[in-house]
Formats: sequence, C-alpha cells, structure tokens
Amino acid sequence: MTEATSATPAPDALAGVLADAPFVRLVATDDGDALAAAGLLARALRATGTPFQARVDPDPVPDDVDDGVAVAVGVDRGPHAIHAEGRPVSTAAYAVARALGVEPDPVVALAGVVAAGSIPGADGSGDALDAAERAGRVERRPGVALPVSGGDDGAEAAPSRPEALAASTLARTPYSGDPEGARDALAPLGLPADPDSDDRRRFASLVAVDAVDGDDASERSAAAVERALRPYATDGPFETVGGYADVLDALAREAPGTGVALALASDPDPSLRTAALDAWHRHGLAAHRALDDATVGRYDGCVVARVDASATVLPTVARIVRDFRSPEPVAVALDEGAGRLAAAAVDGGRAAGDAAADPVRLGDACRTAAGEVGGDGWGTPARGGIAVEPDGPGESDITAALAALREAI
Repeated sequence: MTEATSATPAPDALAGVLADAPFVRLVATDDGDALAAAGLLARALRATGTPFQARVDPDPVPDDVDDGVAVAVGVDRGPHAIHAEGRPVSTAAYAVARALGVEPDPVVALAGVVAAGSIPGADGSGDALDAAERAGRVERRPGVALPVSGGDDGAEAAPSRPEALAASTLARTPYSGDPEGARDALAPLGLPADPDSDDRRRFASLVAVDAVDGDDASERSAAAVERALRPYATDGPFETVGGYADVLDALAREAPGTGVALALASDPDPSLRTAALDAWHRHGLAAHRALDDATVGRYDGCVVARVDASATVLPTVARIVRDFRSPEPVAVALDEGAGRLAAAAVDGGRAAGDAAADPVRLGDACRTAAGEVGGDGWGTPARGGIAVEPDGPGESDITAALAALREAI
C-alpha cells in the first residue's frame, strides 16, 4: 500500500464523524508526533463519552470496525485518516479536538510539534502555544530541553542531569550515550540543583558548541540542535516541552503501551512517569551507543550508518544521523545481521540546493525497494523502514534492499 496525498479532512468534518461514532479505533505511527496526536484525540473522545481504543504501529492499517470508525493517525490511510502533509499531525489533532467542543491539552500538542522536528508556535501550532501561554502552562527560558533537569542529587528514580543529557536524542555531542562523559563535561560549570538563568545559559552554550564541534558534525547540526535550546518549561509530567517530546518519541518505539498510557493521562501517576523515563533513558543511551560503534559511509543522496541495534532503536539512530551527521538529505541506519534498516529524510529528501527536484516519498521508496528483494517495507513521506529474512531465499538480503533504496531515492 502506497502513501496517498490527499489532505486531512477539515477539523469540523472529522469531528462530526467522531462525534456520531459509537466506537473509535485509533492507530498511530510509531513516532512522538503521532502518539501525541492520538492522545489528544483519545482524551477528546473520553471527554465526549465515546468509547475508543488506541494503539501504535510502525505501519498503521486502520482495521475494520463493526458499527464504529477507524482512524489512522500520522499516515494517509483509510477514509478517516488524520495527517498533516509537511506539518506536525498533532496540530491537526488539536484542531479536531477543539471542534469536538473539548479544550485539548496544549502542552501535549506542543510536545508533538517538537517531536515532529518543529518548534512551538510554528507549523500551525500557534493556537496551542497561545493557549498554553494564556493558561500559564509554559514559559520560555534559557537552557536545554530535558525531561528532568536535577543535579546528581536529583529526585529519586529520575535520571540526574548528566544522565539525562547523555540520553537526550535532541542533540548529538561527544558525551551522548556516556553519562560519565557528560558528568565530566558539566563539572566545570558547577551547575546547582536549581539553576538560575545564567547557569542555564552556560549549560545551553556548552551543548550548542559541542553539538556542532568535531569533524563528523554536519552543517545541519547547528539548526538541529536549536530544538534542544531555550526550551519551554512546563507544568506537564516532564520539566520541558522538548523533554516531553523526546520521551514520547522514544516510547512510541521502545514501549508503545506505556506511551499510549502516558499520552492518555492528564496527570500521570509517579509509577507511569518513572516507567516512561526509564524507557526513554534506555532508548536514548542505546541509540547513541549504537552510533558510537557504527561504520558510516556516504553515498550519492544518502549517508548509511551500519550498526548493531534493536529494531526499536534503528529509527532513532537514523534520525540522529540525519540531523547531526549527514550532509545528504537521507540517512539510513542499517543492521545487516538482523536484516533491517530505517531511513529518515529532510527537506522532502531533495539534495541540497535542488529545490526543483521532486521530493522523495521515503515510505514509498522503502516499499518499492523491499518488494524488489522479497522483504517488507513501510513508512511515511519523511521516514521508513525495510525488513527481510536474513536467511531467506533468493535475493532476500538487506544489502540488496539498501541498493534498491539508493536507486529509488
């Protein structure tokens, strides 16, 4: 099944369908933006008394629902899909929830926006940012977007500041994946457990410089790290909107059940918050450590990082490479032993300076490449994946799939 290109239904139209539905089944792509969007829709359905079910899937197919409605979130599939071509899908979900007569949580919407690679207030999220600011729920301040920001003596069961910095996937630094290295880098700053504005500025300056320093940092890294700087502090379950986004993105792949529970919870209990932080911490460290050990090669149109990583971590590795290590518009994380790859594209997959070129629809490219070698392909316009049986018959080989993908892009 290929990606379609139709526009998301108008919020009022989709809200009308949902309002009349006796049951709604939501299935979201495995990323933080779609997870936030599914949470916004599910909370609105709960507020209006409509029974629902929500789940996450790397390649959502809206199941048939007897006497109900199926909604694909994050991909254009089925008659009631909610997606936003080139914009965060959480902004579309926020508008649908409002059309249902519900005041959606603007912090969840903004977390989805950051998870999509944007910033609060941009790409259709102005209403959500205005609502959050009017309610006093967010405040922009200097610093780094982490879900927790305590010092080494921080709250029990929460990662310390160095551990959180090492696990963050919103930046790639020499100490990413290395809590001890992060602790050593932060030590000269002498940051207190409750930093003031000057402390936060020094912290942000360190991360900004370290994210763009080094021979392997791409030109794109300077823009990518901006998402992690000058964060919006919030009264949500985590300390910053960006940190919340990072947690949602990790959970969508690493622990989708916990992710759905978190997205649905207006006031997560301590055990849910701890489970979410634990999964995020493991995921972020694993992604960075896989990249530390990667063999990276550059090809025409893409950069390939050959890694040894779990299927849940591969998409995050691909995104980090795209944002911080790839001079090409597409980044691929390839695990040859497992017969899997994940890919992430930027700027529609066009080569730098080639605005006239047609954008790569990466999901379709992955499906096409997988079909040529007897594997499975999936994805959205901006990211995708391929899996083959490592010991399968014929040309069922992930390196052949990679070659076919390179041709497709």
